[in-house]
Amino acid sequence: MKTLKRFLLLAVISLVVTVSMAQTPPHPNGGSDPGVGSTPVGGGAPIGGGLLILLAMSLGYGAKKVYDLRKRALE
Repeated sequence: MKTLKRFLLLAVISLVVTVSMAQTPPHPNGGSDPGVGSTPVGGGAPIGGGLLILLAMSLGYGAKKVYDLRKRALE
């Protein structure tokens, strides 16, 4: 019975992975020749805004940790 459960679990995981595969990314520049369009080959996704949000959140998390450590040291 234990072997059957393991086999079914493996089968379900294999099917989920196979069914949920992502599509291939589109060709840069809409399928035209490289160098013709304005999109760089690596893509044109901006990362600046997300990076600033990540840095601000990590700064807040670090400040909270320091505050908690100082508060615990004073007790």
